[in-house]
Amino acid sequence: MLDIKSWAEFVVRWAAKDPVGFLTAVFLVPSPLCHASALLSWKLTKAIEAWEKVQMKKQNCQEYIANAERLKKD
Repeated sequence: MLDIKSWAEFVVRWAAKDPVGFLTAVFLVPSPLCHASALLSWKLTKAIEAWEKVQMKKQNCQEYIANAERLKKD
């Protein structure tokens, strides 16, 4: 099994012996995940904007049809 106490002790010793290497690892390991998160957020934003644009076109079309039918009845 995973012994958390010994693992934490190892990490503390590593940070004490080599602080530059430890901080480099701490910042470099999550870096690709941050980049992936930013990319996926950007893609989601673009998809939401495209969906809103389609919805706006549908709404404008329905309003135009309703207005034309109202004018046709008058």
